[in-house]
Amino acid sequence: MRVDVLTKEYPPEVYGGAGVHVAELVRALRARGDVEVRVRAFGAPRPEESTDSYPDLAELARANAALRTLGVDLAIADDCAGADLVHSHTWYANLAGHLASLLHGMPHVLSAHSLEPLRPWKAEQLGGGYAVSSWAEQTAYESAAAIIAVSAAMRDDVLRSYPAVDPDRVHVVHNGIDTEDWHPVDDPDRVRELGVDPDRPSVVFVGRITRQKGLPLFLRACQELPSDVQVVLCAGAPDTEEIEREVVALVEQLRADRGDPASVVWIREMLPRRDVSALLTAATVFACPSIYEPLGIVNLEAMACEAAVVATATGGIPEVVVAPDDADGRTPTGLLVPIDQADDGTGTPLDPDRYVADFAAALTELLADPERAAEMGRAGRKRAIEDFSWAAIADKTMEVYRRATQANGT
Repeated sequence: MRVDVLTKEYPPEVYGGAGVHVAELVRALRARGDVEVRVRAFGAPRPEESTDSYPDLAELARANAALRTLGVDLAIADDCAGADLVHSHTWYANLAGHLASLLHGMPHVLSAHSLEPLRPWKAEQLGGGYAVSSWAEQTAYESAAAIIAVSAAMRDDVLRSYPAVDPDRVHVVHNGIDTEDWHPVDDPDRVRELGVDPDRPSVVFVGRITRQKGLPLFLRACQELPSDVQVVLCAGAPDTEEIEREVVALVEQLRADRGDPASVVWIREMLPRRDVSALLTAATVFACPSIYEPLGIVNLEAMACEAAVVATATGGIPEVVVAPDDADGRTPTGLLVPIDQADDGTGTPLDPDRYVADFAAALTELLADPERAAEMGRAGRKRAIEDFSWAAIADKTMEVYRRATQANGT
């Protein structure tokens, strides 16, 4: 079987969880030896065998970003001839998969990492292009032979957002983590070089500067933390200038109010994996204040590095982070912060002050008990190893492929 994997993100051009997922899934599928995997990715040429890259079309250089995406989709769809199945990831590549299926007759499987109806703030970024991206996603979802949701919560979101989709075509296959790549890195000297004091209690945030990651809410919560706590932000790639200005202002205010500029460390560039692992290993707590998160690979990465997690109880996060109240005999891996959210697709907290206070209280609870946090961290790595291996996820993905090709008669 030849499977063409269609994606916007692929190493070295990876900036979010979907790109990590694609890279690891491709590696796990190729390791099986019973499937030929060809990657078709947006961007500059890559020196990887069986991987083709597609830059933006020069003719659309001045067009809206959504139209530039569709231009790449057309080029990818044409090249999928000969594949037995195409598997697309995120709206950027979904239309390429849909068109390839129509053009060449193979089934189209797509992975649901996020949903445009649940990210209305993207209108700030794309303008009218948001209507285009929403149309492309809906068209692909309603026509796909199978949809892989990265969590049970995401499956519910798919069926709620696109009621025309047959529930029997939506399968849950969780994201995974490579615990050989993501593991504790005890390197206090490197942590110091990055501007962080490994001897101080610390809270680490890792993520893009986008509405869904909840960074402004987290920065407000940090106002309530003890003065000796160091706040570490590995945050870059802002969606818009507006949210970047908002985050800059909140960071400056936090530094001023704490009276210690070194108490807030902001690393804007994308760090190598080893550096991120070193920061996570040194952290007392990892923070995930997302208001929209289909699963949250970043929590798995933190857990694999033995960091206790404080995260929002939204989306697929409760399927990853084991909280004390829902442990069922398992050792807790962190704390989950409740949130009442607007049902308009934004995920905005209905009572942001309460959410901020609850998040600050959860962080403070673990910061005050580093031994408990360390125990949660060890349990987190154990859970990552036992329940989220990529080999198992590749097996489940292959089963979806087989069902889709059998239904298609190919």
